[in-house]
Amino acid sequence: MDVEALKKEAGEAACAYVRSGMNVGLGTGSTVKYTILELGRLVREEGLNIVGVPTSIATKTLATEVGIPLADLDDLSGLDVVIDGTDEFDPSFQLIKGGGAALLREKVVAQASKRMVVVADERKRVNVLGAFPLPIEVTPFSHNTTRRNIESVLGCKVVMREESGVLLQTDNGNHIADAHTGASITDPEKTETALLALAGVVQVGLFNNMCDVVVLASSTGVKILEKNV
Repeated sequence: MDVEALKKEAGEAACAYVRSGMNVGLGTGSTVKYTILELGRLVREEGLNIVGVPTSIATKTLATEVGIPLADLDDLSGLDVVIDGTDEFDPSFQLIKGGGAALLREKVVAQASKRMVVVADERKRVNVLGAFPLPIEVTPFSHNTTRRNIESVLGCKVVMREESGVLLQTDNGNHIADAHTGASITDPEKTETALLALAGVVQVGLFNNMCDVVVLASSTGVKILEKNV
């Protein structure tokens, strides 16, 4: 199977964790896109009754197009589950997210959810986090000063993410600094705490102690990985 087929298989399999009556966080990215498409089909064709909370403008647009009823998180008393993608996950189910530049909203929604289900293909499974550059959302104000401070904390090169030759702007009006740590983040909780102590850092793309289940598409089929508690 090619990568896109694996993403589709994992994305659709994650819908098994959604039942009528649920408030559902809708993640952002190329894999969870297939979850949203399938949930829309279930709403339209099979009467699935859910309320979705999108984690990005792009997800909101797609969910609206496929007919998923949406609400603001502030108007709900929490979420039953969030389904989202990941850029990496380690054996402890710690994640790196933010490749799609939606990490702040994704983390707000994940923290409001009783359960986090991650959809991924086998390329995202790693022993140690960090081969994928760590996304860090920073304020536009003096962003290069913040970038240099991040470099001092992590001891690695940090690059401001650009799009079409200009600094990328998130849905929240911030920028993304990508930290090229290499596969060296052995204590993601400590790393997150150190970065959040920097005034210009809005949020860090380390999702620690949030993920409960990984729906993993591999060349041998979909595997369900559950965190040991």
